[in-house]
Amino acid sequence: MLMIDLRKFFLLLVCMVSLVSRAGDTIKYCTPFDFPLLLSANFGELRPNHFHNGLDFKTKGTVGHPVRCIADGYVSRVAVQHGGYGQAIYITHPDGHTSVYGHVLSFAPEVEKYVRDYQYANETFVCYLYPEPGRFKFKKGDIIALSGNEGASAGPHLHLEIRKTGTDEYLDPMPYFKKYIKDTKAPQASLIGLYPVKGKGVIDGSANKKIYTLASMKSPVQAWGQIYAAISAKDYMDGTTNFYGVHSVTLYVDSVMIFRSVTDCVLPDENRMINTFTDYDELVRTRRLLMCSYKSPGNLLRLHHTGPGNGVITIDRERDYKFVYVLEDNFGNKSTYRFTVRGKKQHIPEYHMKGEELLPYNRTAILQRPGMEFIIPKGMLYDDTEVTVRISDLDTMSVSLEYDIDAGNTPLHGYCPLAIGVRKLNTVSPDKYYVRQIDGKRSYYVGGEYDNGWMRAKVRNFGKYSVAVDTVPPSVVPVDKAKWRSTSNIRFKVSDRHTGIGTYKVYIDGKFVLFGLKKGILVIQDKEKVRRGVPHKLEVIVTDNCGNETRKQLSF
Repeated sequence: MLMIDLRKFFLLLVCMVSLVSRAGDTIKYCTPFDFPLLLSANFGELRPNHFHNGLDFKTKGTVGHPVRCIADGYVSRVAVQHGGYGQAIYITHPDGHTSVYGHVLSFAPEVEKYVRDYQYANETFVCYLYPEPGRFKFKKGDIIALSGNEGASAGPHLHLEIRKTGTDEYLDPMPYFKKYIKDTKAPQASLIGLYPVKGKGVIDGSANKKIYTLASMKSPVQAWGQIYAAISAKDYMDGTTNFYGVHSVTLYVDSVMIFRSVTDCVLPDENRMINTFTDYDELVRTRRLLMCSYKSPGNLLRLHHTGPGNGVITIDRERDYKFVYVLEDNFGNKSTYRFTVRGKKQHIPEYHMKGEELLPYNRTAILQRPGMEFIIPKGMLYDDTEVTVRISDLDTMSVSLEYDIDAGNTPLHGYCPLAIGVRKLNTVSPDKYYVRQIDGKRSYYVGGEYDNGWMRAKVRNFGKYSVAVDTVPPSVVPVDKAKWRSTSNIRFKVSDRHTGIGTYKVYIDGKFVLFGLKKGILVIQDKEKVRRGVPHKLEVIVTDNCGNETRKQLSF
């Protein structure tokens, strides 16, 4: 009966997937470029703390290529920021979708003027603008931007997303553009992981997980009790050496579907759940990405489908269990990987908790220690989690104790309130205090606000935390000043040792001039604002995240 139900469930999934795949046949989008499309990344590719939410189109290693609107629509949003997409334009279409074009160098002239006017009126580089509907209309094929390399981009490309208007749900754009792309290559796997359930299973006589190369899986692996599996795989395409995320992963055991993942849509709040899809501990320790065929109790990803066991397989008979992984891309290219787990009755050691406390995944947990309170709201954990809190006195001059909230390599889904008591008030202003995270010899700015003897912040990682003080202003150093006269390429290197750059402004002859910040370099955006052949006075003002300010004045 169970096998019949699972097969009915699987047939339903196939129908749902086929409906999604036909979406590209009913909605017609044009290509964003006038040249053949090659991808550097696909939808659903596994990234740190998120799925890749669009397609990355190569731009021949250069910037400045015209980007065309894929369908009729109007500009509903324009974003300019230092990281992320850098500069992005959002077009809302009548079909219920919004297309997003990220990392662009510049916008269409009328949109560019609209953005610049706001930036100068508000003396800010960063802006998020929402023009009234219909103010900027574009037809299918119109040029809306020039491709670039802005924001957190490792090289020139266009990041293109398709979202559901109103919910911002990310949809796989591939069905709409696959007719412009050639792909005859199937995904390829490299590793298989097998995981015993704590206190309920063993693999090759061990209660620890085992990760095998595919070559070593030619012989059966012995196991007993409850286990689950994982696979490491990449997809490939014609005409490029890049590798991509695998669109569909299905696991069968003895011809019964145990797990299926189809990465075709992701809600914004689902993005960080990638950390329960992958083996997060393995990723942190070795940088290896394995996709788990197990759905943890706090995993709400809609792209994951399992039977009653949530991906757990019970090995309770001394026989061979036939495992089959089927990997498939958007173009129907498939690869199949088979291996055998041999049931061998053996002792399953009793599991003993290693942490001080067990945090439940399905209700709010509060960790309290002298001078510290950490609240983990319901929904922040994907499974029950063991935690140990260690308290250290850094030195007699430290502002607070150090709290090591140790849950191993366990991810948190979102930000959780953390409060640390300030035990020794300095003579400095309270706004110079900040919460920091300590990782080995490095420390990271977390932020927070001073509140009657406590520093309150929000964190989304377990780890070591304490309160520190920052009274040192940022460093501001001119770059290639001797060339400013000939190139007008005015630049400064800015850095802050403790809390990072918070804000900056640059004035030339008393007037605000727009500068952008990328990889620690302030760069003038409007060279035409500086007249050649005449002397100028410049003032750059940079503050860090604790309000320490540096003002540098110079003439050129």
